[in-house]
Amino acid sequence: MAAITCEADLSEAFHGRRILITGHTGFKGGWLALWLRRLGASVVGLSLPPSKPSFFLATELGEIVEGHSGDIRVAADVAQAIQGQDFDLVIHMAAQAVVRTSFESPVDTYATNVVGTAIVLDAARRLKSLKGVIVVTSDKCYENREWVWGYRENDPMGGRDPYSSSKGCAELVAAAYRSSFFNDASGPQLVSVRAGNVIGGGDWGADRLVPDLVRSVESGNPARLRNPSSIRPWQHVFEPLRGYMMLAAHLVHGRTRFAGGWNFGPDQEATVNVGTLAQMVVSHWGDAPPRYIVEQQANGPVESTILRLDSTKARTELGWKPVLRLDDAVAMTAAWYRKYRDDPTHIRSFSEHQLEQYADAWKQEAEPDARPSPLRAIGDWKDAS
Repeated sequence: MAAITCEADLSEAFHGRRILITGHTGFKGGWLALWLRRLGASVVGLSLPPSKPSFFLATELGEIVEGHSGDIRVAADVAQAIQGQDFDLVIHMAAQAVVRTSFESPVDTYATNVVGTAIVLDAARRLKSLKGVIVVTSDKCYENREWVWGYRENDPMGGRDPYSSSKGCAELVAAAYRSSFFNDASGPQLVSVRAGNVIGGGDWGADRLVPDLVRSVESGNPARLRNPSSIRPWQHVFEPLRGYMMLAAHLVHGRTRFAGGWNFGPDQEATVNVGTLAQMVVSHWGDAPPRYIVEQQANGPVESTILRLDSTKARTELGWKPVLRLDDAVAMTAAWYRKYRDDPTHIRSFSEHQLEQYADAWKQEAEPDARPSPLRAIGDWKDAS
């Protein structure tokens, strides 16, 4: 089996391929679309209109990605987006992705994350050229028992809040479609992927730590940390996206053993509490850094206090492991927002530059005799331009 060890291997797999991304106007979906275009793929997106501000609008991705506006909860919208087209890969990322929103709109959360997933998979299984499907869920899909070790792919699905429960349900939907409709060894395969809390430039999502800190700089009002002691697995958005693409590359080549569920989480040192990460963002910001205050809400929604992923399967069977230390991930994220503040017209080229730096770091990490270490060779993220 050929290993996927550098960006050139991804480019070989994806160049000239047609790939459908649901949720391409979102934070992770936008970065994935930009990266796949860099690798020579033809990308078509299906999503609700982008929010303002957003990575999609900031980088003017609409100029290089064919987009369709639609709601995955509506089968007719999905059918219209793929009408007359065929795809090698479908990467399903569209979702209601905010825990607190799920308390306010639980039915809409289930409709999007569960029914929407079934609708997308049902449309995908009818594509003639399809090689594989990747369903993106969340680390919160597991039944969280608040224990200190990481959850493995064979741990039970669950969730005590509507968001987490909906992600566990989405995994069950994916598993059912895998065994019922994607079970031919000579046909397309279905993969589901789960990642921890991601950070990176261009995220303006509601009720998310880094976007809240960015908004505090813009407004002058301090961000509010509701659960500073909650422990989360933090990683730069490039880390799980690389894992997704490594799996997709194997699916394109017909490697059926990669079907199933996969975790992509950071190393132990990157599993820190919310307060620690907030202070790291402040320290890497430079001039006029974000401000925050701790706000305890006695009657607020209950969220888990500790959550970790075990990514042993991805390490041993896929050859994936994190490239960036948490400090580098935070510095890289802060650099993106400062660049956007100072020179927004060139933010797409800066984003592509960060992808190039990360690809170089990955390549050097995979070369055991490479010197210096990749994290030193890429230079200071704060000075990247």
